[in-house]
Amino acid sequence: MKKLAELLVCFLHPVAVVLVWLNLIVRPELSGTAKIVWAVLALVPVVPFVYVLTGGELWEGKQRTA
Repeated sequence: MKKLAELLVCFLHPVAVVLVWLNLIVRPELSGTAKIVWAVLALVPVVPFVYVLTGGELWEGKQRTA
């Protein structure tokens, strides 16, 4: 199940990036510079990085010792 979740994240990130880019196209209140910054930042996969940096224990609770 864990591998399925990892694969899902790999496939959903490109979809999310495209949706962000489409949303940026129709946002008149943002300047051109702001749109470019958001478009570049959308390429960075934050959730997978956090998942890897936490050792894959992002959604798993740690046992507390008494």
